Amino acid sequence: MILLSVENIQKHFGPEPVLDGVTFDVRPGERVALLGPNGSGKTTLMRILAGREEPDGGSCRPHTSVHLGYLEQQPQFAPGQTLWKEAHSGMADLVELQRESLAVAEGLADSADQSEHDRLAARYDHLQHELHRRDAYNLDHKIERVLGGLGFASESFQQPVESLSGGEQNRLLLAKLLLAEPNLMLLDEPSNHLDIEATQWLESFLLESSAAMLLVSHDRYFLDRVANRTLELFRGTVDSYPGNFSAYWRQKEERLLVQGRTYDKQQIEIAKTTDFIRRNKYGQKHAQAEDRRKKLARIEPVEPPRKIETPVMGFPPCARSGDIVLRAAHLTKAYDRPLFDDLSFEITRGQRWGLLGPNGCGKTTLLRCLLGLVEPDRGDVHTGTGVEVGYFDQQLAELDDRTPVVEVVRPPRKQFNEQQRRDLLARFGLVGDTSLQDVGSLSGGERCRAALARLAATDANLLVLDEPTNHLDLWARDALERSLMAFEGTVLFVSHDRFFVNRVADRLLVVEPGGVRVVEGNYETYQRMVNQQETSPSGKTSPLAKAGKSPRNDGRPDKTSPKKRSFPYRKVSDLEDEIFQRESRLEELHEELADGDTHRDGERVREISTEITEVKEALQVLYEHWEEATDLNW
Repeated sequence: MILLSVENIQKHFGPEPVLDGVTFDVRPGERVALLGPNGSGKTTLMRILAGREEPDGGSCRPHTSVHLGYLEQQPQFAPGQTLWKEAHSGMADLVELQRESLAVAEGLADSADQSEHDRLAARYDHLQHELHRRDAYNLDHKIERVLGGLGFASESFQQPVESLSGGEQNRLLLAKLLLAEPNLMLLDEPSNHLDIEATQWLESFLLESSAAMLLVSHDRYFLDRVANRTLELFRGTVDSYPGNFSAYWRQKEERLLVQGRTYDKQQIEIAKTTDFIRRNKYGQKHAQAEDRRKKLARIEPVEPPRKIETPVMGFPPCARSGDIVLRAAHLTKAYDRPLFDDLSFEITRGQRWGLLGPNGCGKTTLLRCLLGLVEPDRGDVHTGTGVEVGYFDQQLAELDDRTPVVEVVRPPRKQFNEQQRRDLLARFGLVGDTSLQDVGSLSGGERCRAALARLAATDANLLVLDEPTNHLDLWARDALERSLMAFEGTVLFVSHDRFFVNRVADRLLVVEPGGVRVVEGNYETYQRMVNQQETSPSGKTSPLAKAGKSPRNDGRPDKTSPKKRSFPYRKVSDLEDEIFQRESRLEELHEELADGDTHRDGERVREISTEITEVKEALQVLYEHWEEATDLNW
């Protein structure tokens, strides 16, 4: 069955088409990644598929059974709603099913006519099957799971929607879409505004979902884990590739080789034939020339390779610094809450350090403390001999909107003529008239590349970058990664792009609850450490992980943990056994409640509901008891 059929979609915003014959299908179970360079029309296509824009030509036909969900980019909420109520409204159709089921059950109890009774019984069984399939008897748990997974703390559930930040409102839109459970989801940058932990949760959620999906994302880890098919949108049309992002990246190189050889071979043949015709058009071989002219007119031209141009980028050779580039000693900083405390580490020449942590944990503040832009509450930062710092600010504050691009890359106190600056901008993909425009007229991706070009012009030997991949497409990110890996100096960066972190970093500073962990390795190294830590010695999954909480950074008690116990002493293994028993009982109760026959006995439904509440409350206490025991049982 085809859920969505897209045929020959066309869209113009000027003389050149943005979409010029886009054709593809989406089938059940497919999780399709839609890739393309910045400006290729991905969001325009998604809006057309969602019915938010009309195409200039072509058609988009969803199957009659499709319940389509589209992730809006601009939040709009009714005034006076709380976070919880707005999330709950995403399940309006499920609430309506519950209401109808109750009405049908009452009608069934009062029905005296056998045919009416049979009709109502069939409808009731259908409704119960649908409610069971969608886990409709546990709506509060579903909301808690989704909101918690997307990074909302439970104490914020009653917060007014209008008081949320822009990023939080976008996360709420995503939560509503996930709770609505459409069978075809159009997700345009769903991991924007999510930290790494929330993105990992979203990946797991989407993998568990049976819905088909069309995904636009610059997060290559996300695409690798979720997508099972890839569409490349380029030059107004799409090419399809089986598999995830990494599979596409490999296959793309192979296709380019084949396309290049085929195209070059035809071009050589055309050139030879054209030359023969020109030389023999009026000579003795004019008949042959005429024959070849006719054959040439019938040739079906081979399209040039679909090569997406990648900026070269690159950072120039730099002066050698001392062996110790940066040393932090006992750094401490707090605002309304502690960000980091008594932090010490040392960066040596040639290392590439990545700084990871959840949103709001203080990564940028730490970076600015290391640069001397923010004063720490306590501690010192020492910069080594001969260190020249180049800083990439994620806000791009060093770029004046009223200054031409060719001028804004000129570093202070450096002889750098216009041709040199234009050559530099060309390496970063800013060519032609773009270099003469004011910075304010550039797109987000172009501004980011201009800031990177300015950074390259400083000849720094310590590059400090705060979210350098924001606004860059996949091809520019690949170029930046290669440039940083080839850089002779030292690199310190903040990034939420796990693929970028894994490829570039050889050391990590990870901000976690209770402290900052230093990891000798890249992102995959850190993930292995976390996975080992989340499994208890008994072999069961850690209840702390099940409760959605983060483990300690070194397995020992937090310095701020209270020494006095809130619960009586119990062995961790005994607590884990009881948690397992309670969780098993909860599953049994939910299965019994989902059975259609159970709902014919109203008294039994009330008994089950009461016991479910009691088991949940007991589990919450056990989770807290388990956490205290793992902290204090030493």
